[in-house]
Amino acid sequence: MLHTGSSAPRGASTRSLAKAIGLQVRTLRRKLDLTGAELADQAGISAGMLSKIENGAVSASIESLEALSRALNVPITSFFQSYEDQRDCSYVPAGSGVAIERRGTKAGHQYHLLGHSISGDIVVEPYLITLTEEAEPYSLFQHVGVEFIYQLTGKSLYRHADKIYTLSPGDALFFDSTALHGPEELLELPMTYLSIIIYPRQPT
Repeated sequence: MLHTGSSAPRGASTRSLAKAIGLQVRTLRRKLDLTGAELADQAGISAGMLSKIENGAVSASIESLEALSRALNVPITSFFQSYEDQRDCSYVPAGSGVAIERRGTKAGHQYHLLGHSISGDIVVEPYLITLTEEAEPYSLFQHVGVEFIYQLTGKSLYRHADKIYTLSPGDALFFDSTALHGPEELLELPMTYLSIIIYPRQPT
C-alpha cells in the first residue's frame, strides 16, 4: 500500500459501505411499499437482522444480499449504487472553466470555476482568478470556511485580517476566510492565482 504525506484517513471503511448498502436496501423496500417484516419474511432472514442491515450496524453476508436481491427483484449490484455514487470526480479541460460572477466580484476580477463537488458534507470550490489591468484592490471579501491561495503570475500585497502578505509566483496562503481578506495592493498586473474555498454543505 502506497501512502502520500497526507494525514487524511485511509479509504472508506467497511462500516461506511455497510451503511450505504443498508440505505439502498431500505430505499428499495420502501419503493415496493414493503414493511421490514414483510421483506425479512420473503428473504428468509430475521426482522432483527434486516433492521441491522438497513441501519448499517452489520456487514451483510453475500448470502443475505442474494436473498434480499431476489426478494426485491433487483440485481445484487444495485445495493452498492449509492456507495459508488459518492465518488465525485470533476474534469475541466484547459481553458474551459465556467466563468462565475461571485458575490462581491469587482471589475477586472475574473473567476473561472475549475470543478465542483456534488455530494458529501464538505463543498470544495477551486477557482482560477485573473486580475486584469483594470482591476482595483479589494480586501473586504468574507465568507464561511477556509481558503487556499497559490500565486501563479503577477504580484500583490494580500490582506488577511490585520496582516499583509506579499504574494509572488509560487507563494501560497491558507487562512480562515471568515476574516476580511483580499488583495490590498496590486503590484504587478495582470495577475493570476488559484483559489480553493472549502466550507460545510448547507442542508437543503
